[in-house]
Amino acid sequence: MGATGAGGGSLRAMEQRQLGTCGLRVSRLGLGTMTWGRDTTEEEAAGQLTAFADAGGTLLDTADWHGDGDAERVLGRLLAGTVRRSDVVIAGKAGQTHQGPDTSRGHLLDALHATLTRLGVDHLDLWQVNCFDPRTPLEETLSALDAAVTAGKVRYAGVSNFTGWQLAKAAALQRSWPGRTPIVSDQVEYSLLNRRPEGELAAAAGDAGVGLLAWSPLGRGVLTGKYRTGVPADSRAATPHFAEFVRPYGDERSRRIVESVCTAADGLGVTPTSVALCWVRDRPGVSAAIVGARTAAQLTGVLQAEEIALPREIGEALDDVSSSAPRGPEA
Repeated sequence: MGATGAGGGSLRAMEQRQLGTCGLRVSRLGLGTMTWGRDTTEEEAAGQLTAFADAGGTLLDTADWHGDGDAERVLGRLLAGTVRRSDVVIAGKAGQTHQGPDTSRGHLLDALHATLTRLGVDHLDLWQVNCFDPRTPLEETLSALDAAVTAGKVRYAGVSNFTGWQLAKAAALQRSWPGRTPIVSDQVEYSLLNRRPEGELAAAAGDAGVGLLAWSPLGRGVLTGKYRTGVPADSRAATPHFAEFVRPYGDERSRRIVESVCTAADGLGVTPTSVALCWVRDRPGVSAAIVGARTAAQLTGVLQAEEIALPREIGEALDDVSSSAPRGPEA
C-alpha cells in the first residue's frame, strides 16, 4: 500500500476502531491534553480540539494529575461550547500522585468525583487506573472500577502502564466473577524507540481482548527529528519539567532510528512525524495512538498522518532498524 500525500485538501474522516474486543469505538488517533493549562493556553487548546474534531477524531485523553487538574478544567470549559459531549469519547486516568502511586479505593473514587466536577460531565467513557500500586491489593483497586461503573459514572474501565503480568492478573480477576467490570484497555508508552509492549504485554493483551493505547508514539518528540542538530528553544527538552523526560532517547542508537525515519520520510515526501506515528498506529493490538501538541498548528501537522499508510517495505525496514533497540525506559 502506498503513501498518500500529506499536502492540500481537507482530512478525510478519521478511522474508528474497536477498543480491544469491547463495544466502545475510538478514533485511531487520540488527542492528549497533558500540556493543557501549563504549556498550552486555553486558546490554543480550543484550536487543537476544533482541528481534531474537524478531522473526525473522537478520543480525548486526560488525567487528574495533568497540571494538577488544570488540563481537566480547560477541557471541561471547552466541552461546554467547542464540541458536543456526545461526539467525543472522554478517557480519564487516576492513581498517580506527587507522592507516588495511590490506587486505594478511597483515593480513586474521590479522584473520579473531582474529575467529573472539573470536566462538568456526569460520566467518563473510559476510566483508567494510571499505574500499578504495589502497596494496594489489586482486588481493592479493581473494586473501585466496579463501583464507578455500577454508579453510572464510568462506562468502560482500563489500566495504564501495567506490565504483562499485571494486566493478565487484573483481567483474570475481573473475569473470575460474574458482573465485574472487564478491563478493556492498557495505555502504555509505545514507539519505534520503545518497543517494550511487544513482548509479554502484547500476548497478555491479546489473550484478554484488551486494546493497547499508545502514549508518546513519537518517542517523547524525538522521532519528529527536531533534535537532530540540537535542542530547539521552544521544544520540550528545553523546559525544566520535560528535559529529563526526553533525555533517555538521546543516545546513539536512538539517533540511528531517527535518521532512518527521516530517510523514509524524505523518500515518501511526508514528515518524519507521519512516518513514526503511522508505524505505531498500525501495529498489531493497537487501538489508538495518543498524540499531543503544544499548539494547534503543530497538531494540524500531526493529523496529516491520517492520510498516510506506510508501504510494507518501509514498515519492515523500520522494524529491522529498531528491533535491536533497547525496550526503552520504564514509564
